Amino acid sequence: MLKRSAAIIDPTPVDRALLDGVLQALADPTRRRMVEVLSRGPVSVSELARPFDMTLSAIVQHLAVLEASGVVRSEKVGRVRTCRIEPDALDTAEQWVQQRRAEWNRRFDRLSEVLARTAPEASDGISDSTDRSASQINE
Repeated sequence: MLKRSAAIIDPTPVDRALLDGVLQALADPTRRRMVEVLSRGPVSVSELARPFDMTLSAIVQHLAVLEASGVVRSEKVGRVRTCRIEPDALDTAEQWVQQRRAEWNRRFDRLSEVLARTAPEASDGISDSTDRSASQINE
């Protein structure tokens, strides 16, 4: 039976509601493209809408989702609304991914250790069969 260790608990818990909103906002390909455009720097809503084949109303709806998730922030100066990336929200998603990656790396390291201890004599046979398989593919 596997024993659960305390190492599985996140060292730095992320705000789950913020993470859910960010991932939901980025789940849509149009919104991901908008984030790519905004990653080059702040732009007006009309500039942001140019490369997309959709109405300005649809662009504004996508922006509303991005703003609600915290990924994008906008401000209106005069008649122009300018949008920009809000890096803190993306940092939350990045932190969560890094935590998952670290967890899986620890698990793979433990698996490697177990395999190295339990089957040292089998490694020669595996190597030989791999070499034979590779030579068969090349023939």
